[in-house]
Amino acid sequence: MKYNIALLRGDGIGPEIVDSAVLVLEKIGKKFGHDFCFTPYLIGGCAIDKTGEPLPAETIDGCLASDSVLLGAVGGPKWDNLSGDIRPEKALLGIRAALGLFTNLRPAKLYSSLKEASPLREDIVKEGFDLMIVRELTGGIYFGERGRREGKYGAEAYDTEAYSRMEIERIGRVAFETAMKRKKRLVSIDKANVLETSRLWREIMHELSADYPEVEYSDMLVDNAAMQLVKNPCQFDVIVTSNMFGDILSDEASQITGSIGMLASASLGNTKRGLYEPIHGSAPDIAGQNKANPIATVLSAAMMLRYSFDLKEEADCIEKAVDAVLENGFRTADLIGTGSAEAVSCSEMTEKILEMI
Repeated sequence: MKYNIALLRGDGIGPEIVDSAVLVLEKIGKKFGHDFCFTPYLIGGCAIDKTGEPLPAETIDGCLASDSVLLGAVGGPKWDNLSGDIRPEKALLGIRAALGLFTNLRPAKLYSSLKEASPLREDIVKEGFDLMIVRELTGGIYFGERGRREGKYGAEAYDTEAYSRMEIERIGRVAFETAMKRKKRLVSIDKANVLETSRLWREIMHELSADYPEVEYSDMLVDNAAMQLVKNPCQFDVIVTSNMFGDILSDEASQITGSIGMLASASLGNTKRGLYEPIHGSAPDIAGQNKANPIATVLSAAMMLRYSFDLKEEADCIEKAVDAVLENGFRTADLIGTGSAEAVSCSEMTEKILEMI
């Protein structure tokens, strides 16, 4: 079977980690008889340098013509002084909108071999945890009306949060369906004691819960959820929440796993085409030094196989290879202190994963 994958290497460590994932996918292709074809496109700061804009039309067209998209990272201090409409990060919102990606799936798993890396106490993480955050991606305050005006106390700025029934229903169904494939537990996180958007969110989630009687459903206020994630992350299986809350809570969940370099993500819409990327940034301080942790990008490639191509066995193979490498004590620099005394490089970690496939 042939699969066309658009590669958005981006900036900083993006090219290194994407190239690692490509090597893994090529090994999977040989092992299972698939043909993965890769086409690179510009995005972020490197696109600005060559075309003057962070998301060229050619990139959008190429991604739309592909079966799925693998992204590295964008941004860096070189472009920090640009105006907001042409900053590298603007490309992320643009490509998600262009591909119609309204769902972000972000797993947060504490590997048994990395428990020492978690900032949480040993008694809290002794059983480990494996949760999935389902974040609404194209609505809410990040996409609402915004501006500046003269107010009672002088100049003021405003950002507007708005959610429609359609937006809430579609992300809610994704969350319930995700829960059905896992442990059938779903927590919806909102701020219904204060925000009108959250009240509508909660009403619709309760309506949807009637269609999924097998799922154990509950609501939780976002401030309590932030506390519960560090107090007892094991209580969660699937979490669904709005764009801004999901942005914040998913980063919190990533940190309690021990390293942001371990965590993948998938952005999905109404088609099988998705955008897969590690949740960490471009890490310009180590770019080009072969020090980056490629695991999050490799696991993002595994998510691509699972969610876009329905290749469960192949995805499992990658995930088991990563598990085996960690169990054998190999660590990149961000994981030192939880395994080998000496860090392995990005390319060395990639080779270890390849050996386990």
